Amino acid sequence: MRVVTLLPSATETLFALGTEPVGVSHSCDHPPAARELPTLTSTVIDHEGRDAADIDAQMQSVDGAVYDFDVDRLAALEPDLVVTQATCDICAVDAEAVHEAVRTLDSEPEILTLDPHAFTDVLNDVPRIGTAVDRRDVATTLRAQLSDRVDRVREQARVAVEASGRPRVAVLDWTDPPIRAGHWVRDMVEIAGGDAAFQPDGASEPVAWDDLRAFDPEVLVVTPCGFDRDRAVTTVGDLSSRAGWETITAVEDDRVYAVDGNALFNRPSHRLVDSLEALFACVHPEHADVSPSMIDSIARVSRPVTASFVGRDD
Repeated sequence: MRVVTLLPSATETLFALGTEPVGVSHSCDHPPAARELPTLTSTVIDHEGRDAADIDAQMQSVDGAVYDFDVDRLAALEPDLVVTQATCDICAVDAEAVHEAVRTLDSEPEILTLDPHAFTDVLNDVPRIGTAVDRRDVATTLRAQLSDRVDRVREQARVAVEASGRPRVAVLDWTDPPIRAGHWVRDMVEIAGGDAAFQPDGASEPVAWDDLRAFDPEVLVVTPCGFDRDRAVTTVGDLSSRAGWETITAVEDDRVYAVDGNALFNRPSHRLVDSLEALFACVHPEHADVSPSMIDSIARVSRPVTASFVGRDD
């Protein structure tokens, strides 16, 4: 089957199911083989070397579509299936634009539109994708493995909460302006044994700095959309320059974490379970098993803004 995927999360899951797409979006970078595939999208936003405020200003100034879609290349690839999304217009090509483009093709490919908003939605998309690409058995196995890992975190969190309660957790997926992470993140904080009251019950949304200070998180997780761990560390500086930063409990207790948002949290693929395990390591580090990959994805940020790897004393 010839599959085109227009979002990184679907690309990741397709590879995990043993299906290599014939075309991807410009943002698809995992696994590394995805970077070698033909790309059908581009963006007018310049992310390279730009800080959070600059990128946000570019987004606000765009008059029209943020993404360009190469319909001619799509036609040349002759896909049987096009995978797109309807969750976030900022994250990928708008689903309606994809439907309009596909209607112009003689090959009449099927369209699979993913629209996850809750953590369970993300896990359930694995068998949906598997069914669409004739990998139902592989997808069923992967879904079961993911469920086992989630159940393990639930049990670890139960023990941790009984021992020390639920710390107040705030997860931001942008820093200038501050944006609190929505969709599946609220569910993840709950599963990981944290107080998720700060996260919206819906899409990510801007949050006033005074509201974050009033919540006074005991754990602050900064996971900017599209940024790797090191760039995430630099964005903590956007917050640390604000009034009252030093008095936030998470700052006082050195419980501020910068996380690779490009690989974790922001992409609703099967790897969101990796994100859940990483979040548990931030919320209840004394109960977590820290893997080498987790060490590479998370940094604990101290005052002043300096970073050390989670799981190490350096």
